[in-house]
Amino acid sequence: MLIIRNPSDLPRIANPAIRQLVALRFQQLAPSAAPATPGMSPDGYFVVVEAGDAVSEIEQAVGFPVLSGLFDDLPYTDPDFQPCHELLEEHQHEQDKFYEMVFISDDDGTATAIFVPDAESIDADLLAMCRSFATPAMSKP
Repeated sequence: MLIIRNPSDLPRIANPAIRQLVALRFQQLAPSAAPATPGMSPDGYFVVVEAGDAVSEIEQAVGFPVLSGLFDDLPYTDPDFQPCHELLEEHQHEQDKFYEMVFISDDDGTATAIFVPDAESIDADLLAMCRSFATPAMSKP
């Protein structure tokens, strides 16, 4: 998994469609506040899931559950599951499909966005949850 905290990290993202969208998100966040740490967005960071990443590693890195409920620990497969993300969008770019999952972690609006490529090499449960709960993206990068 890649953790992207500032625009200088963008070249590390191999997928050009995800890289383009993360660059756009940096532009959209730029006017919101002066960075507390040089080069780091005060509004959060981005995680790009890569082949072979375990969901447990992703959850440990971001500090909250991705495939279970925040307060009840119900798995995404439970009919009463309520995801804790604020937004889960499906992005389609040519033949490329990926998901953008956004979590707001405090009242100041600090956010973490997780980008999940729709690829066989990605955790099957994570993809199934994304496919089940995603809505089509409102705009294209």
